[in-house]
Amino acid sequence: MIKIGHKIKNLRLKNNLTQSELGARCDLTKGFISQLEADLTSPSLSTLEDILSCLGTNFTEFWSDLDSEKIVYKKEDVIVADYDDGYKIHWLVSDAQKNEMEPIRVDIGAGCVTEEHSAHEGEEFGYVLSGTVMLHLGQDVYKVKKGECFYFKAKLPHFLSNDTKNTASILWVSSPPTF
Repeated sequence: MIKIGHKIKNLRLKNNLTQSELGARCDLTKGFISQLEADLTSPSLSTLEDILSCLGTNFTEFWSDLDSEKIVYKKEDVIVADYDDGYKIHWLVSDAQKNEMEPIRVDIGAGCVTEEHSAHEGEEFGYVLSGTVMLHLGQDVYKVKKGECFYFKAKLPHFLSNDTKNTASILWVSSPPTF
């Protein structure tokens, strides 16, 4: 099976669509879009054509760079998603899900919390660019300030919170990609 899920997800995010919104535009379920993005299913050619049309592209553009390895990522390549919980994720390497690690920048608003990630295989690294965050790792909580970093095996549920009055920014790298 050819893995196209990460590319469809990136296109969806660039178009500021949720999985539900893309599914509705293509007459598909959110579950199908989710499975497609996770490479758990493959669409028919006509379904893929509908999805690509809804995402503002076509077969030629979609397949043109699927196998090329990108080395330098520019500002315009960054994909940003705002979450209702008061944080933003900046995918710095837009196609990182095909790689062994995924670097992102997370901006957490004052008094906000990121989504909790379940335990999984792999490792996580974070460097606090500005502000102070609380790393919640299982039942333990660690304070991490600007210029400090964290590193852990992702064997426990984990998330970040910002208990301060200022936005915090973190460079976060996950291996394998989980965001």
